[in-house]
Amino acid sequence: MKPLSGKTALVTGSARGLGLAFARDLATQGATVVLSDLQAPHDVAQALQQEGITAWAVALDVANAASVEAAFDFIDKQVGGLDILVNNAGIFTSLKPQSIHDIDMEEWDAVMAVNVRGVFLCSRAAAKRMAIRGYGKIINIASGTAFKGTPLFAHYVASKGAVIALTRALSKELGADGIRVNAVAAGLVMTDNVMANPDIVNRLLQGSLESRALSRAQQTDDVTGAVGFLAGPQSDFITGQTLVVDGGSVTH
Repeated sequence: MKPLSGKTALVTGSARGLGLAFARDLATQGATVVLSDLQAPHDVAQALQQEGITAWAVALDVANAASVEAAFDFIDKQVGGLDILVNNAGIFTSLKPQSIHDIDMEEWDAVMAVNVRGVFLCSRAAAKRMAIRGYGKIINIASGTAFKGTPLFAHYVASKGAVIALTRALSKELGADGIRVNAVAAGLVMTDNVMANPDIVNRLLQGSLESRALSRAQQTDDVTGAVGFLAGPQSDFITGQTLVVDGGSVTH
């Protein structure tokens, strides 16, 4: 038996990039995976199915409460419930370095809506269902920038600091229901979307490499193991924690 056999995992923002890597890794451990994005990624799910992976796709706007409830209702009815939630959806790769004086309120609100409200809404919907089963895993994708205070990305850094704080609060609140809540704070992961944004690469990559104990570019496979561990039974007595996965740039 694989460690996640019989479990269902929803990964938000999983049409591509890091989210897709998380979903694929959880599937290799035996989980049924539900891929989600603003548009249901049916083509990605079908590609995984051709590899022998049990995969579903659902449309999900994490910042919209009605969309969240509709997606979770779909999982209840069509997939058979939820055991693992990976809150991966976030706004980062479309951002450019900006002074606090130049970030407009529309962009600030958009980052907070997806990166913070989205984690709250999806965690709330998942917790309601996991509590009935008496077991569940919620894994929030944070960022090492929350510990570094990386300049020129104040909205993003603040949002990920909020995710870490929310992780701690929810772990205390949901523990009695058998729900474990943890976070993974990744470093700068060189996904296709990151590499397509020269503003981010030029501003952050060299500094990240110089600050790491393991001085190389971070890839998706460097992060999936941590999420898989927190999703599995070996971490059942771990909750409220933030695991930094960045090659030793942050020691936490």
